[in-house]
This record gives sequence, C-alpha cells and structure tokens, in this order.
Amino acid sequence: MRIISGFLKGKKILQPLDNNTRPLRDLVKETIFNIIQHSKENEVNLNGARILDLFSGSGSFGLECLSRGAKKVFFVENYNNSLNILSKNIKKFNLENKTKIFNKSVFDIDKFLTSDDKFDLIFIDPPFRNDQINELIDKIEDLKMTLENTKVIIHRNKKTTEKINKKFVVLREKILGLSKIYFGKII
Repeated sequence: MRIISGFLKGKKILQPLDNNTRPLRDLVKETIFNIIQHSKENEVNLNGARILDLFSGSGSFGLECLSRGAKKVFFVENYNNSLNILSKNIKKFNLENKTKIFNKSVFDIDKFLTSDDKFDLIFIDPPFRNDQINELIDKIEDLKMTLENTKVIIHRNKKTTEKINKKFVVLREKILGLSKIYFGKII
C-alpha cells in the first residue's frame, strides 16, 4: 500500500498484519480519486477540504486526501491493531496537526461529533459483513454533518444486496473486483 499522488506520493503506508482488517486496495483507491477529481457529478475539491474517514483502518484513504491538499481528516476507528498502525502512519508522515483520531465506534458518532462538524467528503468503508450502513446514514443526516456539496463514498462488497437508505442519493456506482463503490450525497 502506498500514497498515490500529492506531496507524499510513493510513500508506503504501514498495514496491520492480522486477517481481521481488509485494506483499501491501491486500484480501488486510485479509481475513487480519479472519479472524485475528474467526474462532474462527483467532483470534490480536496484543497482545504475537511474529510470524515469512517472505519479508517490504517488510514489509507484519509492520508491520500491529506497528501492531495485536504486541510483536516477526522479518523474514526475502534479496532486496536488498526488504531496502532493508523497512529504510526500519521506520525511517520508528520500529519498530527491535520488529523484527529477517535477511538470510538462509528455508530456512536452522535456522542463525539456535533452539527458544528461539517465535512466536504465522507468516506464509509465498513467491514463487508457489516449490515448497518443505513443506521450510519441516518446518524450522519440527523447530525447535519454535510454541506450543500458534500460527497459521500460508500465501499461495499459487490455481492452486498442491502437496500441503501433513501436519504442517500446514488450519483454513480462502480464495481471493481470484489468492491462496489457508491458515490453520492445525503439529503
């Protein structure tokens, strides 16, 4: 795993060594960033952006955003092995002043984030077996954490058959290998 573009381009990202974590593959990450930087309906200006990275793992997505000019990334992760690696990656790249780590369940975001916390981009990458995505969309909407142009990206297994909450408007869906990526917004 590596940083694909920006001032950290080519730097290696430390990954957990256990099998309980599913890292965001470089090809999937590169595709996501190509779409958000070159697609009119899904475009996100990362310069100065505030990012919410839910189920952060080693921080691959949020670190890529920072490398490409994001102002601040809030990482939410509660698996200790991933938290340890995430902290090491942030220190390795000297990004402590641009990040905030929450060692909490993403399903408790209403207990540590508020409607004052607004984000330009929200990335949701739960374990593929997790089926509580709609509960999370409801909480994000209830907290009013989105701005008018906030984009939300959801990474799921392509075999996932759940119905996505009507509060989430899918602007684009992309299948890559085992991954299904939804690009959209919460209304």
